[in-house]
Amino acid sequence: MSEDVLAGDGIWSDESDWELTDLDGEFGEEAHVAMPTLAVVGRPNVGKSTLVNRILGRREAVVEDIPGVTRDRVSYEANWAGRRFLVQDTGGWEPDAKGLQQSVARQAELAMQTADAVLLVVDAVVGATATDEAAVKRLRRSRIPVILVANKVDDERVESEAAALWSLGLGEPRMVSAAHGRGTGDLLDDVLQVLPETPREGTGGTGPRRVALVGKPNVGKSSLLNKLADDERSVVHDVAGTTVDPVDSLVELGGKIWKFVDTAGLRRKVANASGTEFYASLRTKSALEASEVAIMLIDASQPITEQDLRVISMVADSGRALVLAFNKWDLVDEDRRLQLEREVDRDLIRVPWAQRVNISAHTGRAVQKLVPAMETALESWDKRISTGKLNTWLKDVVAATPPPMRGGRLPRVLFATQATTRPPTFVLFTTGFLEAGYRRFLERRLREEFGFDGSPVRISVRVREKRDRSRK
Repeated sequence: MSEDVLAGDGIWSDESDWELTDLDGEFGEEAHVAMPTLAVVGRPNVGKSTLVNRILGRREAVVEDIPGVTRDRVSYEANWAGRRFLVQDTGGWEPDAKGLQQSVARQAELAMQTADAVLLVVDAVVGATATDEAAVKRLRRSRIPVILVANKVDDERVESEAAALWSLGLGEPRMVSAAHGRGTGDLLDDVLQVLPETPREGTGGTGPRRVALVGKPNVGKSSLLNKLADDERSVVHDVAGTTVDPVDSLVELGGKIWKFVDTAGLRRKVANASGTEFYASLRTKSALEASEVAIMLIDASQPITEQDLRVISMVADSGRALVLAFNKWDLVDEDRRLQLEREVDRDLIRVPWAQRVNISAHTGRAVQKLVPAMETALESWDKRISTGKLNTWLKDVVAATPPPMRGGRLPRVLFATQATTRPPTFVLFTTGFLEAGYRRFLERRLREEFGFDGSPVRISVRVREKRDRSRK
C-alpha cells in the first residue's frame, strides 16, 4: 500500500487499490527475553553516561559537561558480538551524600546489588580517590563480577598514570577513552567473559505492555511509579525536573507484567530547550514512541496549563492510547472539582475519548483504577472492524447524513476498510474530497457504534482520479 493511504488524502484510479495490505505486523510485540544486566557505576563526572553511549553505539544517555546530570537507574538494550544485554546507567555514587544526591546514590547502590556484572568507572587523570576506594569496599561485599575501568585515557602519558589504579585491588584496570572510543571494544570482550547468559532473576514470558508516564515537571510521575512498583524505583524530590532520563520498571499489576517508563517532565517546546533539557525532551519523545499507552499526569489541584496541553498534543500526535490521570486528588476540594470540570470541557476537546482516572500518587488513592483504564484503552487501540461490518454501518450513516457538497457536486463514499490497528486507521474511497468537519462527524459516529474508548482514531480519504476523456 502506498504511504499516502495513511499519511493523509490521496488519489486512486483503480479498484485494485481497495486491496490494502494489513500493516499490523509492523507494530507487533516482540517477545520479552530476559537479559543480563551490566551496571555502570562510579562517582560523579567520571564519564559513565559517555561510556554507556559508547557501549550502545548511539547517543541514548543524557550527557552534559557538569556533574550530576544522571540521577536514576536507566536501562538500555545493548548488543555486542551477537550477545544482547542491558546496560544500566546510574547517577554518581558518593558515600556521604545528602538531600537529593543521597537519593541518587541510593539508586546507584541498588544497581550494584541487582546487576549481573558491574563496571566501576574511575577518572584516570584524577586517579583513585577516597570515594573510589569506598565504592570498591561496597562492591567487594557482593559476589558480582566487577571490572575496573580507567576512563579518559586519551594518550600514552595518561596510560602510564592509570597503571597506579592497580592499588584499588580489583585487578588490571581496563584503559579506555569513552569520548574517543579508545579501548571500548576490548572492554566489551572482557564484559562478555564475565556476564552470564541469563540474569539471576529473569522475567521471561511474553512481552509486557509498554506504558509511558508523561507530564510536566513535578506533577508526580516518579511518585506514581514508585507507588505502583512498591519500590523506590525513581528518585523523587520536591525540586522540579529531578528525572532527566526515562526510567523503566517491570511492574506486576492485575496479574500482568507491565513495563512502565518514567520520563522527564517537559517544560517548554523542544526547539526552545537547551542542554540537558533538550536531550531529555528527545528521550521523552523517544520513550513515548516506544510505548503503547501513555498515562498523562495532570495536577488536579492546579489549573490546566499550556504545558499540559502541549504534552497531550504530543501523545495524540504519536497515535498512542491515552489515560488521563488527575493526580493530587487528595488536595482537591469541591470548588476546585467544579472548576476542573469546566477546564476539561474547555481545554481537552482534542482528546474527549481519553480514559480519565482521579488518583493520588502520594497516598495511593485509586491508583489501582489505572489498570482497567489502560486495559480498555489498549483493547481499543488493538481493535479491528471487519470490512463487511464497517461498510454496512457506513452505508446507513452516509444515507442518513450525506457529506456536504463541493463545487456543486456531492461526493460519494464508495468503500471503506480498516487499514491497520495501533491506532485504528480507516481509509475511505470517495469520488470527492470530504471536509474535515464531516470526517470528525464520521469519527464520532464510529466511536458511538464500535467504542474505541481511550484510543485515537485516524480517518484518511482516497479520492478517485477523474479519467482523462480526451485520451484516445
